[in-house]
Amino acid sequence: AHPHFSQNENFALVQNGIVENYQELRGKLKTKGYSFHTETDTEVIVRLIEENLKQTHNLKEAITKSFNELKGRNAIVVINKENKTIYAARNGSPLMLGIGDNDFILASDPSPLLKHTKQIIFLDDHELVTLGDNYQIHNLTTNQQIQKEVQTLTWDVEQAQKGNYEHFMLKEIMEQKHTLAQAIIQDPELIKNIAKEINLAFGVYAVGCGTAGKVCLAGTYAFSEIAKKHINFAFGSEFPNFHHFIQSRSLLLVVSQSGETADTLEAMQTVQEKNGKVVSLVNVMGSTIMRKSDYSLLINAGPEIAVASTKATTSQLALTILLAYACAGRYEDGLALLKQTAQEVTLMLNNQLQENLKKLAQQIKDRNDLYIIGRGANYPMALEAAIKIQEVSYIHAEGFAGGELKHGPIALIEQGTPCLALIANDETKQDMLSNTIEIKSRGAYIIGVSPENNEVFDYWIKVPDVGIA
Repeated sequence: AHPHFSQNENFALVQNGIVENYQELRGKLKTKGYSFHTETDTEVIVRLIEENLKQTHNLKEAITKSFNELKGRNAIVVINKENKTIYAARNGSPLMLGIGDNDFILASDPSPLLKHTKQIIFLDDHELVTLGDNYQIHNLTTNQQIQKEVQTLTWDVEQAQKGNYEHFMLKEIMEQKHTLAQAIIQDPELIKNIAKEINLAFGVYAVGCGTAGKVCLAGTYAFSEIAKKHINFAFGSEFPNFHHFIQSRSLLLVVSQSGETADTLEAMQTVQEKNGKVVSLVNVMGSTIMRKSDYSLLINAGPEIAVASTKATTSQLALTILLAYACAGRYEDGLALLKQTAQEVTLMLNNQLQENLKKLAQQIKDRNDLYIIGRGANYPMALEAAIKIQEVSYIHAEGFAGGELKHGPIALIEQGTPCLALIANDETKQDMLSNTIEIKSRGAYIIGVSPENNEVFDYWIKVPDVGIA
């Protein structure tokens, strides 16, 4: 629980991150007589500041010295009871300063700032801000004062409010009626310049984490199908293992909703240390990933509050597909396809669909397992669908390539086990239907997600057929 207090309660601290060397630091502090009430790494930071304060007699200097001793990605905020001064520092974890008319606000994401201010300073790694009557920013390594540009958020406060919806996730799902169309409002020349860089690169890598990672994996299929181009994929946390292949002609295509994903930033550093280029798709203007990229595109989805990403995901996919078309020299074809897709999605997201899905949810909500299968570009979507089920409903869910379920996991299918089959009108259709029949023969309850109904489906969710190539 936060905050953690100093022993004399003269200052309090909150932390976002992980201190990787906290056990080592705690051991040293114990030898100096400090006792600990918790097992948290946060309390270690507090005691470390107390120890350094004995030597410096200056809280800001003690915080600076202590923060530089921490290993890992961290952001901290410290408030001094005596003079009401606030200190905040970051290295790896996001931290931003909102500047209001008569106040300052610290946050790790822009959304909570919107109702107070649109003026924001994004702090970079190894920076400390001091807040009193005004603000000052210093480099934690050199102690030099830094002047930073104030960014203006383009989001509206209404976008970060729930409105009449029951919860933010439902609101954001329904906002796809607009966000898909917004995503493709881009500078055509910038898109074409990025496509040129991708085509000239020697080794292109698509990198993201979690949902953004699944978008990148789907992107490898889109580039193969549309641009006849090979794109490598890795999750951000795994990408540094491939640094041996990176060179100055390499290009990294990164995807991140927040623009602050730590593992993705590390992947960027891996490429930039070899003088390679970085192209990013982000949702937050002025975010760290955007500032550190050679080229950056905003997905224009507006603030995404729900933990499970929806509108940002489809916007990221739309831009990835548009880039693939641009690489193929077919930018206008891609733009037309995505405009049509946005219209079809608007028609699909209606009240009747919501009611049908509520009924389906009631049918399967007591099952402990759920499986999703797909082929081609729908394979990464099967993986992504599993994430959504897991983090929203806490039901065990797994996604598989359509042809892989029979290589072991099919043994888990029991009578009535719900299985979603993502079936497109493409070259994978017949194979997917065969896979679906196979798992139905084991007793699976088949939920078909497809433009066309089929007798193998126990329940059909109709989706538009917009094609891709």
